[in-house]
Amino acid sequence: MNKLVVATRNRGKLKEIEAFLLGLVGQVISAADLDGFSDTVEDGSTFEENALKKAREAMIFSGLPALADDSGLVVECLGGKPGIFSARFAGVGASDMENNNKLLLELDGFPREQRRASFVCSLAFVTPEGLEKTFSARVLGHILSEGRGDNGFGYDPLFLVGIYGRTMSELSIEEKNLISHRGQALKQFRNYLEESGLGQIQ
Repeated sequence: MNKLVVATRNRGKLKEIEAFLLGLVGQVISAADLDGFSDTVEDGSTFEENALKKAREAMIFSGLPALADDSGLVVECLGGKPGIFSARFAGVGASDMENNNKLLLELDGFPREQRRASFVCSLAFVTPEGLEKTFSARVLGHILSEGRGDNGFGYDPLFLVGIYGRTMSELSIEEKNLISHRGQALKQFRNYLEESGLGQIQ
């Protein structure tokens, strides 16, 4: 595949995706770099619905194959919050720090054993020819009472990955891609591109 548009303005996320698709996609571009492209209204009730909507809109606007993800944090003791509202948990346009602070405030008083959580990712791939595929994955962990590490973004500094004993932000991008929710979904996507023959650069 010569070119793929990714429906995200998050440069950290784009960097992860570029690293994962190296050798299968000639150029990965951000929808944010498309002049006049407006952000998708994420009004779906699930991660998958939102991912598909974002991918479809990016594909229609650009005329290129498009990839989009909707991912978020699901905390058991908060009834699944922040869920699909993860990026705007503290309000529309909230920063990572504001979202993290709101999460910690809502978790105040909960002991560590009750702070079980999972990162969930739904990935959608849409082409101008009408192909639509989705891939989903999750990773389990706990929410700490304070952030650690500076390699990640979003809720990464608070999310302790049990098998490593470190937060997502303390992992290298290579380690993160091996076990993260997005990394697992991207692995499924990469395997699909290889097996379908779409991952061929002309």
